[in-house]
Amino acid sequence: MYKIQTLNKIASEGLALFPRDNYEIASEILHPDAILVRSAEMHDLELPETVKAVARAGAGVNNIPVQKYTDRGIVVFNTPGANANAVKELVIAALLFSSRPVHRAAEWAKGLIGKGDEIPDLAEKGKSQFVGPEIRGKTLGVIGLGAIGAMVANDAVGLGMNVIGYDPFISVDAAWSLSRAVVKAESLDALLAKSDFITIHVPQTNDTKGFLNADKLRILKKGARVINFARGGLVNNADMIAAIVEGKVSCFVTDFADEELLKTPGVICLPHLGASTPEAEDNCAFMAVNQIKDFLENGNIVNSVNFPKSKIDEPIPANGARLCISNKNVPNMIGQITSILAGAKLNISSMTNQNRADVAYNLIDVDDRVGANVIANLEDIDGVIAVRVIEGKALEHDFAEVE
Repeated sequence: MYKIQTLNKIASEGLALFPRDNYEIASEILHPDAILVRSAEMHDLELPETVKAVARAGAGVNNIPVQKYTDRGIVVFNTPGANANAVKELVIAALLFSSRPVHRAAEWAKGLIGKGDEIPDLAEKGKSQFVGPEIRGKTLGVIGLGAIGAMVANDAVGLGMNVIGYDPFISVDAAWSLSRAVVKAESLDALLAKSDFITIHVPQTNDTKGFLNADKLRILKKGARVINFARGGLVNNADMIAAIVEGKVSCFVTDFADEELLKTPGVICLPHLGASTPEAEDNCAFMAVNQIKDFLENGNIVNSVNFPKSKIDEPIPANGARLCISNKNVPNMIGQITSILAGAKLNISSMTNQNRADVAYNLIDVDDRVGANVIANLEDIDGVIAVRVIEGKALEHDFAEVE
């Protein structure tokens, strides 16, 4: 029986994927095997030794102490792309309402309540204060061309915008998904200088935190509009406010509310609505649950932020076992591991070894059960972080009586 702890409310449709005869799910549970989380802060949370994996039902993992968990051999999953369409649709809306102030116009129109028959004439006279340019024919700069950025770029092309993109780390899959009309920017500065609208879709790291600052904002066209639905820390808010006051930026739309931003005309703050659709919440839950199930039941890793992608498609040998071994990415680890298995007369039927930065992960299928002494010997290898054994489901044979 696997035990799953939920730190936030996770879509019930996703949790239903856990077979109840083999999984126990609760927000308060002793000795969990895995944790499902959305936005709950985990940096000061002490996890039980039983925890093998954490799955974030979303893309960002700023609320998770990834390095700390890596050192313990805890695999951290996320769900890239699961909420991409939800965020993309809100970005497209932001392009429109950053250009034409429909939100202010709607609020102004409410002020006409009580004017009765005068409302049509008053509305006609007042509409001139809410004029804004069309987005067709304007240039959109997309910073980051992952799942969300690529979708935004493609839809903006469909809306008649000229789209330029910048992503020095673009994946092959993302590149294939991009419209041929999207032009590659040679540098971030070149994108900033050419764009009427800018939308940010990069993760927050030590290298990207506060990257859109005074130095970069000076490069923008006068009156540019900036949209940030990625992470609040990517933009230096004080510098952005100064750019708005100076008229360099005409509108800043952000999904990350802040006291000073809320007080600044020209800033539109939303309450972190990017992935707030039932479809996105379901998609994130589906992906997170499936990743946890595959890891706990088969040892496979897909969409981890701290461990390499590792997968064996064949089932675990029925009367054997699968060893899941994480270790420091140093020489001679495979040799030491296989020597111990050979010494125990365990035949390896399938094996994969993958690495990511300082960590390596091994999936090894053997044809017989693995004894406690073998596990202890593997754990004693200098550089081994964690060892887990998943036993195959022994075949059951029906023997008919011979008359």
